[in-house]
Amino acid sequence: MDGLRVTDRLVVPSAELRERFSRSSGPGGQGVNTADSRVELSFDLAASPSVPETLRARALERLANRLVDGVLTIAASEHRAQLANREAARERMTALLREAVAPPPKARRPTRPSRGAKERRLAEKKRQSQRKRERRVDGD
Repeated sequence: MDGLRVTDRLVVPSAELRERFSRSSGPGGQGVNTADSRVELSFDLAASPSVPETLRARALERLANRLVDGVLTIAASEHRAQLANREAARERMTALLREAVAPPPKARRPTRPSRGAKERRLAEKKRQSQRKRERRVDGD
């Protein structure tokens, strides 16, 4: 299989990915006891030469709670077939890395309410106040 195409500029080569297979729980009938269909896909993000330094720093910061010693691991066992689980793990790894290296959103430029908006708000407050005043029994 080829590497993971995370973005147009970032491709993780297959040589940097490690796959481990183990027995999966869940559906599979008798085959579940013999087939190693669960897949653990690992990628050493901290030591990867294919990730540019700026993207690596951003990804390490965003994925800090998912990393163990700089290694990102995804486990997939939702399918009965090993090949389908391999594909699912690669898709999840790609999506996670794509989200982690995405540029931060633009900073919000603070704005003020318009004069008309202020006037409408104050007029509504006066109407509400008048409504409540009219409901009073003691006639304040």
